Amino acid sequence: MLRRKSGTPDGNVFELVTPFAPAGDQPEAIRSLVDGITDGAISQVLMGATGSGKTFTMANVIAQTGRPTLVLSH
Repeated sequence: MLRRKSGTPDGNVFELVTPFAPAGDQPEAIRSLVDGITDGAISQVLMGATGSGKTFTMANVIAQTGRPTLVLSH
């Protein structure tokens, strides 16, 4: 679950609350997506099989960047 933080010194406004840590390919995907956002990428795509942790990966990206986010899924 992402929870809004108030007045944090690190500037991030979202906190990811979960007992799980990124595993498998997730850490690299998170790094790559965060780097893309930091570098000003206009759009990025995260593809993965059902149950591979795409939502969890994106929750980590949102928590790390603290940027407004629009998530579209089909």
